[in-house]
Amino acid sequence: MASIDITAAPPAREKTVSARIWHLALGSTEFRIGLVVFVLLLAAAVLYPWLSGIDPLKMNIRDKLTPPLFLGESWSWAHPLGTDQLGRDMLARSLVGLRYSLLIGISTTILMVLVGAVIGLLSGYYGGKVDTVLMRLTDAQLSIPMIILAITILGVSRPTIPAIIIVLGLAGWPVYARVMRSTVMAERKKEYVRGAMVLGATDMRIMFGLILPLVLPPMCFVAVLDIARMMIFESVLGFLGLGVQPPTPTFGNIIADGRKYLMNAWWIATMPGVFLVLTLTSINLMGAALERARNTIYGGA
Repeated sequence: MASIDITAAPPAREKTVSARIWHLALGSTEFRIGLVVFVLLLAAAVLYPWLSGIDPLKMNIRDKLTPPLFLGESWSWAHPLGTDQLGRDMLARSLVGLRYSLLIGISTTILMVLVGAVIGLLSGYYGGKVDTVLMRLTDAQLSIPMIILAITILGVSRPTIPAIIIVLGLAGWPVYARVMRSTVMAERKKEYVRGAMVLGATDMRIMFGLILPLVLPPMCFVAVLDIARMMIFESVLGFLGLGVQPPTPTFGNIIADGRKYLMNAWWIATMPGVFLVLTLTSINLMGAALERARNTIYGGA
């Protein structure tokens, strides 16, 4: 009978997977372009409203519907991207909207990964009835479209930022649960797990101390793409009036307000849309590069 190395630890090669993925992705031109654009947008969102001293909520009817600088009409240096129907600065409002959109997108993705990882870990490790129950729960959740579930719940409750994060996060975990389950089922058969069992390690120690640290980071790289997806969902909910409520500026509610002025003040709806597109493009460039790097590493393993 083949012997088991009871002192076996997770393979050293596996410990460097995350570093190898980062190194390979950083060598990609599209990742570097996406990273530069994302950092510039993030810096502007954090610093501009503070450095400029412009309050994105302050109304000034005398400056209402001021066009952007590049139109060359009755523009103002005080409002380089123009103002809305209440005289509020569009650049400041768009950048503050970017803050909230990133906050919700990143927080939602983290919640999705954590919930999916825990459920998938339990399902893949224990198998049997535990696996059956958890996977049927996952199938039931997958059968409900995320946007429909979010609209249903937020439509009958107050759509605060924590509520939006929880609803979207709890609606999007099943994909991660399935990926984690299949990965854990493969890891459970490896020698370092069997060695830990022989040494008397508890299930919790094996799952959360040995397996999870190995399989979670590579999955998180793929999750970068979901940040962009969650930002889109947040904007859709805001446009429908089910997102963060005014006067707090978000991409969705700014665009919703601006649609009434598309004929004579198109920049109200367009400017936040431009920032949203730039942000989504930068995240997608980085996420795609990370996913290709991950596939390359595991494909060549």
